[in-house]
Amino acid sequence: MTYSDVADKTVPELKLRMEDSEKGDYVKLRDGSVEEEEGSSIGSVWFWVKSISLVACVGVLAFVIIKWIAPFLIEKELIPFIKWVRSTFSIPVLGLLLFASVALFPSILLPSSPSMWMAGLTFGYGKGFLLILSAASIGVTLPFLIGHLFLHKMQEWLKQYPKKAAILRAAGEGNWFHQFQAVTLIRVSPFPYMIYNYCALATGVHYGPYLLGSLVGMVPEIFVSIYTGIMLRTLAVASDKRHTLSAVEIVVNVLGFCVTASATIVCTMYAKKKLSAMQLDEVETA
Repeated sequence: MTYSDVADKTVPELKLRMEDSEKGDYVKLRDGSVEEEEGSSIGSVWFWVKSISLVACVGVLAFVIIKWIAPFLIEKELIPFIKWVRSTFSIPVLGLLLFASVALFPSILLPSSPSMWMAGLTFGYGKGFLLILSAASIGVTLPFLIGHLFLHKMQEWLKQYPKKAAILRAAGEGNWFHQFQAVTLIRVSPFPYMIYNYCALATGVHYGPYLLGSLVGMVPEIFVSIYTGIMLRTLAVASDKRHTLSAVEIVVNVLGFCVTASATIVCTMYAKKKLSAMQLDEVETA
C-alpha cells in the first residue's frame, strides 16, 4: 500500500469549488460537513412547511365543517337530543350521570369522550373541568385495582412482546418523578390509555405517580373535549334561533379549533418522541 492510498483513507474528503469575486477567480476548499449542515437546514425548513400546511388544511376543514356540515347535523340530531336531555334530566342528575360514565366507562373499555363533550356543553370550562377530572381519577383507579386479578397474565403478555412493552416497562423504572413523567407521556401519546390502565400494575409503577401522571396527561384531552362541547353548544344555539354565524364568529371558532388542534398535535408529537427515546434506552439496557 502506497503513501497516497493511506492519505486517501485518512484525510477527510475536501471538495474544490470555483467561485468568482471582484478580484478574480479563486479556489475554495469545502469540507463535506458543510453539505450535512445544509441538508439539516433543508430538513428543518421542510418540517415547518409541512407543519404550516397541516395547520392550513385543518383550518380549511374546520371552516367547511362549521359553515356547512355542522349546521345540518346540529339541526337534525344535536338540537333534538339536547332538548330531550334537558326535558328528561335536571342539571344535578345530568351531572351525576356524566360523572358516572366518565368514571366507569374506561373500566369496561368504552370511550368516555362523548360524556366529556356533554360536560363541556352543559357546564362549561370551570365546572366541566372539575367534574371530568374528579371522575377521571376514579376511571384510572378502578382498572389499576382490578389489574391485581390479572397481574400474572399481564406480566406474561409483556414478556411475549418485549419491544412493544418497552414503553410500558419504562414507566415502572426509576424514582417517583421518572415514573410520573413516563405515565404523563403515555397519557399524552396516542397509546391506547384504556389498555394501559390494566397493564400499569404489571410494570411495577406505583399508584401515586400513576394517578398524578394520568391526570396531568389527560389535561389536553379534557380541554379539547370541553372546547368541543362549548363549540357544539354555540352552533346549536345559533341553529335553533335561525341565526347565521357572522364572519367574526366563524373566524373565532375556526381559530380556536386550529389552536386547540395544533396544541394537541404538538403535545402528542413531543410525547411520542420522548417515549421513543425511553423505549430505545429500555431495549439497550435490557
